[in-house]
Amino acid sequence: MAGLYFDAFFMGQVFEHELRKTITESDNMLFSNMTLNPQPLHIDRHFAEQTMWGKPLVNSIITLGLVIGVSVGDTTLGTTIGNLGFKETSFPNPVFQGDTIHAVTEVIAVRESRSKPDRGIVDFLHKGYNQDGELVCSCHRQAMMLREPS
Repeated sequence: MAGLYFDAFFMGQVFEHELRKTITESDNMLFSNMTLNPQPLHIDRHFAEQTMWGKPLVNSIITLGLVIGVSVGDTTLGTTIGNLGFKETSFPNPVFQGDTIHAVTEVIAVRESRSKPDRGIVDFLHKGYNQDGELVCSCHRQAMMLREPS
């Protein structure tokens, strides 16, 4: 598996993810429609032009999903049991169609499971940045990770 087992993580470990994605109008429209989100700020260019932003905003859940998604290959691909929760998620700057997002992940806590010796819990701090280096997303995520088989 490309992902790391629980035992390979340590507090303070940082992953600079190589994958990047430019978010297109099609990405924004498809995701907003697929999730039944009719917010005109995302899907109605003429409406969005009348707002303080002057153009459509990218649906923030796309941004969150992308920032976490690009981390998977470097961290949890095939070695995670599941996500336990997402907390302290923020979007300090907007994302617009045409922005290119890249991400950095830091391990902020690691602890063994008290009840199941084959796993542990890793707390990740995911941060997403646009092409100008502005922070656009931050999320603290907890994942249950497999220990390396003996």
